[in-house]
Amino acid sequence: RLAPYKVAIFPLMKKDGHPEAADKIFMDCKRAGLAAFYDEKGAIGRRYRRQDEIGTPFCITVDNQTVTDQTVTIRDRDTLAQERISADKVPAYINDRMRVE
Repeated sequence: RLAPYKVAIFPLMKKDGHPEAADKIFMDCKRAGLAAFYDEKGAIGRRYRRQDEIGTPFCITVDNQTVTDQTVTIRDRDTLAQERISADKVPAYINDRMRVE
């Protein structure tokens, strides 16, 4: 509840449509009223660790598969579990999980 962001969105690379797809997800989350953070700097593991340190519960990674089939990897901070979900379902997924906690 105290985390400054509820979700962080990371494009895996700064090319090949990754930033554009990540920005769309970021804007969708903002429109849904979620405190979202966008980060494309540094290695993906470091980005995860930075968000873990401040308590961000969910991180979204946009990768090559996202560009192909519009799915993203969502990582849960507490369990470290990762799963693929449809990019357009990210805000609803986060909102559903935040209600449970």
